[in-house]
Amino acid sequence: MASALPKTRFTPEQYLAWERKAGFKSEYYDGYITAMAGASRAHNRIGGNMYRKISDQLENRGCEAFISDLRLCVSPTGLYTYPDVMALCGEALFQDDEVDTLLNPMVIVEVLSPTTELYDRGAKFGHYRRLDSLKEYVLVAQNRVLVERFTRQRDDWLLSALNDFDDTLRLVSIDCSVPLREIYARVDFSEEETSET
Repeated sequence: MASALPKTRFTPEQYLAWERKAGFKSEYYDGYITAMAGASRAHNRIGGNMYRKISDQLENRGCEAFISDLRLCVSPTGLYTYPDVMALCGEALFQDDEVDTLLNPMVIVEVLSPTTELYDRGAKFGHYRRLDSLKEYVLVAQNRVLVERFTRQRDDWLLSALNDFDDTLRLVSIDCSVPLREIYARVDFSEEETSET
């Protein structure tokens, strides 16, 4: 997340009306709109790789993957945000007829940036855990080979970490597998040492 806009409080309806006309993406929570920062080359490559690999496997299966331009509403908490990748099997539920705000992802993937890592691991995951539909939450480092998958186990979340190119991320809830070698395809970690996002 980047800097907040002036401290005016907005309703969710005002946020959505404004956001749908804005030239950039923003998060919304508790009446406040926060502009989202741009992403690095590695961030985009990793997110794109994840989306393509998942989407290809879901084709013709009654499942769907979404890239970071689709908004998510965490209805139980009121957070509106843009995860890097979302996926689900079954019917996609949207907030309204605009069909631009998803309500029921089964899988959420966030690519970690230095400026968002603490938020993605902490407060944002706290929001996501309130989604009854969510079964798996995946965090992907962009400055080293590390993929962390949190899997819902009733009221708890089980962490499994992968850190080798020969490992494979298995998304059980949507029956997909993605080798880390493919997640990190064409990512230059030396570039990330000088990147800020």
